[in-house]
Amino acid sequence: MTSQPEHHSTVARRAVLGTALGGAAAAALPGTASAEEPAPKAPSVVDAERARPWKLRSTMTTDDAWETFLRRQDLLWTRLPTRWYEGPFLGDGLLGSMIYQEPGANRIRFTVQHGRVQDHRPEFGSGWGTCRLPVGHLTLEPVGTITAVDWRLSLWNAELTGTVTTSAGTLTLSALVHDEVLAVRVRASGDERTVWTFHPEEAVSPRKIQEAPPEGYTPNPPWTTRTTPDGTEQVLQPLTGGQTATAYRRDGGELLLSVGHSAPSTTAAEADSLRTLRRAGSYSALRKRHTGWWHAFYQKSFVSFPDQRLQSFHWIQLYKVASASRAGGPVMATSGPWLEPTPWPAVWWNLNVQLEYWLIHGSNHLELDSLATTLRQNQEQLIANVPAAYRGDSSGVGRSSDMFANRSVGRPGTGAEVGDLTWALHNVWLSYRHSMDKSLLRDTVFPVLRRAVNYYLHFLTPGSDGKLHLPSTLSPEYPVVPPQDTNYDLALIRWGCRTLIESAELLGIEDESKPRWQEVLAKLTPYPVDSNGFMIGADTPYAQSHRHYSHLLMVYPLYLVNWDQPESRDLISKSIVHWHALTGAHRGYSYTGAASMYAMTGDGDTAISYLRKFFDPSTRYPCQANTHYTEAGPVIETPLSASQSLHDMFCQSWGGVIRVFPAVPTAWADVTLHDFRTQGAFLVSAVRKGGTTRFIRVRSLAGEPLKLRHGIGGRLTVLLDDGTPARTRDLGDGTLAIELPKGREVLVHSGSRPDLVIAPVTVSEPGPAWGLP
Repeated sequence: MTSQPEHHSTVARRAVLGTALGGAAAAALPGTASAEEPAPKAPSVVDAERARPWKLRSTMTTDDAWETFLRRQDLLWTRLPTRWYEGPFLGDGLLGSMIYQEPGANRIRFTVQHGRVQDHRPEFGSGWGTCRLPVGHLTLEPVGTITAVDWRLSLWNAELTGTVTTSAGTLTLSALVHDEVLAVRVRASGDERTVWTFHPEEAVSPRKIQEAPPEGYTPNPPWTTRTTPDGTEQVLQPLTGGQTATAYRRDGGELLLSVGHSAPSTTAAEADSLRTLRRAGSYSALRKRHTGWWHAFYQKSFVSFPDQRLQSFHWIQLYKVASASRAGGPVMATSGPWLEPTPWPAVWWNLNVQLEYWLIHGSNHLELDSLATTLRQNQEQLIANVPAAYRGDSSGVGRSSDMFANRSVGRPGTGAEVGDLTWALHNVWLSYRHSMDKSLLRDTVFPVLRRAVNYYLHFLTPGSDGKLHLPSTLSPEYPVVPPQDTNYDLALIRWGCRTLIESAELLGIEDESKPRWQEVLAKLTPYPVDSNGFMIGADTPYAQSHRHYSHLLMVYPLYLVNWDQPESRDLISKSIVHWHALTGAHRGYSYTGAASMYAMTGDGDTAISYLRKFFDPSTRYPCQANTHYTEAGPVIETPLSASQSLHDMFCQSWGGVIRVFPAVPTAWADVTLHDFRTQGAFLVSAVRKGGTTRFIRVRSLAGEPLKLRHGIGGRLTVLLDDGTPARTRDLGDGTLAIELPKGREVLVHSGSRPDLVIAPVTVSEPGPAWGLP
């Protein structure tokens, strides 16, 4: 068994600022020595000329600069998309629309779907009884035959603009989604005219493409239509225990549409949809609020690198995740807010949810974290999900659920999938670590994780070897159930107990369960391994191709077994190699996962080679034309996780150490990062030119200890933002401990001071736009 690293804790932080810097010296003002102890070693030679205030300059400070940069990342269409994964997509975290040709018709479809619209009959399970339900779609019906389109999806404005050319004339359109309103403006010329039709869709599970409904299932009642006195048209869809209402009105060339959903009320959605529509006003009024939100959104962080195709892809993923999720909204389903026929019309907790949210951390967009919101708001449901005998101290969630996490979890010992809630809480822990918001730790992470780990603890039993063992559980979604000690669960138990101990210390809680957590960490059985690396579980080798990396969670994303442990490197390497050596079942996230694992090892060239497999059209499930992804149906998490793989190449912050440019591919000589958010609530800006890191600037938002693996050669200059030398200590392996107070910035470079400029890099690998250019 390999040794495990100490979890980053208050004790470790005291060591960095106490022992490493000198106990009394740690309390001294930056750049001064305490009376009791000598000043720490200077960071390097800092002469008087260079010891002066400094400040970053950025070319990305104006709306014009951002619009110009993002315009180069836009999606383009010069031919009509015929499928959902080819066309433009719009969304505001709740309402979503995809635009493509109406199948088999001379029309353009604007889908109308909403993240809150679901069924409310849990007795039929998440696939049928609490699944996402379709709402409907609009069609734009030209007079003439469509002969060409010229469309642009502007990321900067989150707006579709362009023309539709027909045999009768031209339709010039623009469309956006904001504040739960789909707004479209169309101007007709020639002999063309604007004709809209709304098509309600049957309120039945999209899973019908795969299977018949369960026994006893009855269809929801049919919809009804009405016109209000002011001319607004409404479609009312009654549900068992709820209502969906779609309201739309046309005014000249403008159409505004809103969807309301209520539960348990069977009438409230009707008024809600009308109220939302009235609040929207006109297209122009809505657009002003809409573009203001999006312009502020993008400017929270910046990344640029020389591969045009992948750079555009990354910015499209930021647009996508902000179109699909907002804090306070529902947790993303597998399709996001864009529902299409699918066997997965629900929330999947055994990989999908986790991958959906990773990129919000580094990109500095914690305002999108609806996963944390969902777990905080539905704690009673998480308790109800475990068998009645364990509800006094336990919580859980099954593989798939509705937006309220309503799905029972099985018992260890029955081959059930048990650990999904614990893994989801790792995401919320990451949101805490990137914000250092103790309310998130106190109100969500600690209480829910405590109950999730307790559920495991009920079933751990000592074996004849003196170790604690877990009876049979499923490693998602491997087809063989280990008789005991599934690696997926062992990794989550270890991470959970360590995190609970650390969280209790941070919150000042003397928890009665702490001795038990410590005992588990001391006695839990080692991870089962064989000559090929990590097994699925005890007596269960990884012996057939597996799309998930559930058996490798201790490597990524938990980093319990990691590259900083020399004794673990061989085990990590052969485990990843063997995982991908058995082919056939791999999917897009199999490649993005491997890319992130190789990025952890510092091997950027191998990392990018795996990431590119996701974009290789010769693979069975590649990234699609509009950057969405489909297997048997839409699954939003894989492209989003590909952006996280890029993050892992550019900046990592696990184990209490920030690693800047740890795994940049050799071909990418120039990279710019700005305000990349890391654990400890730091904002990192860094510029790499000609394959060399020119400077790193770190800003502390919370006053946490800073350990920086900088990758800069030569004699270092380390200056605070007033030009005074920062107090540092060399920790070895290219890592500095730097004393950086809350609200202050530090600059790290070697040689003479470089130009401290944040700007887009020159593209050296051109590529076509996404869409159908």
